[in-house]
Amino acid sequence: MTLPFPLLENVCLRRYNSFGLNANARYLFELNNAQDLPQLFTWINQQQLPWITIGSGSNLLLLENFKGVVIVNQLQGIEVEEQAQHFNISVAAGEDWHEFVKWTIEHGYFGLENLALIPGTLGASPVQNIGAYGLELADVCSEVEFFHLETQSLKRLNSEQCEFNYRDSIFKQSLKGKVVITNITLCLAKQWSAKLSYSGLNQLPVTASAKQVFDKVCELRNSKLPDPSKLGNAGSFFKNPIISRLRLEELLTRFPALPHYSTTTSDVKVAAGWLIDQLGLKGHRIGDAAVHQEQALVLVNIQQASANNVLDLCRHIRQQVWQQFSILLEPEVRFIGELGEVQPNSVLGLPNARE
Repeated sequence: MTLPFPLLENVCLRRYNSFGLNANARYLFELNNAQDLPQLFTWINQQQLPWITIGSGSNLLLLENFKGVVIVNQLQGIEVEEQAQHFNISVAAGEDWHEFVKWTIEHGYFGLENLALIPGTLGASPVQNIGAYGLELADVCSEVEFFHLETQSLKRLNSEQCEFNYRDSIFKQSLKGKVVITNITLCLAKQWSAKLSYSGLNQLPVTASAKQVFDKVCELRNSKLPDPSKLGNAGSFFKNPIISRLRLEELLTRFPALPHYSTTTSDVKVAAGWLIDQLGLKGHRIGDAAVHQEQALVLVNIQQASANNVLDLCRHIRQQVWQQFSILLEPEVRFIGELGEVQPNSVLGLPNARE
């Protein structure tokens, strides 16, 4: 079978991942039309090749050269449908997330400002159920459209069917490796009110406009997070751990300043960055991989870090946090091996009780 569109061969992925790690892909396909997907996957299946999809590559750790097809989602387009109480905004999966949030503010559609400056594309947002400053995608997502490999057709799931959870969704579970997300529909209420409960935003007046919230979120994120174009990174490297309230009470007797946030009646989320910071690991370096000086949750590529540098640093952090707090930090970034995504613990191993 000959494809009617080009595939690039033996492509260096350094510019396709915000960590700036060197790895090559056997093939790379820039997806600009969802109608190309059936033919593409027919060919992939015939060639028996592994595949992955990426957007801006902002949440990836490339462990080695990839032996299959990297699909770069570049689908574009925004459509707005007005309802009595809200706007439905349908956005193609290749659109840049932050640029889209900025677009909504400029056009008078409010409700996403707390999620400003999150790196990545729309297509990645439901996979991770992105969130920041008291808001998650699950709060505003009404529908996700995707190409289903098994049926070779476009399908849709509503928000409940997406099984959103903390940095999790059906796209990381039962549909992992079975779909390519093509479109997201967001529901933004006409009657808007600012979400200002999160630390940093609570300095704003209750009368703050959406633009003021947007600007404040950008200011806060810029003060903590390095620009990937200047210092390679994948944003928050670890998830904030969720623990039981009973476990929290035990920890608070030893660490009364531990930041924590309610998730359910029985569980709380604790700040992974705080745990790492308490161990004095800001600036800690292995090879050219380091913990960022300003934000302990971010690992950075100083110059020419290798994947092994990042893995060794990650193992060290997990070991130290486990020994001090008995909390296992789980990476938020996707680990990509030669045949596709792999479970981080299968690569990192588990911390030892004693070093």
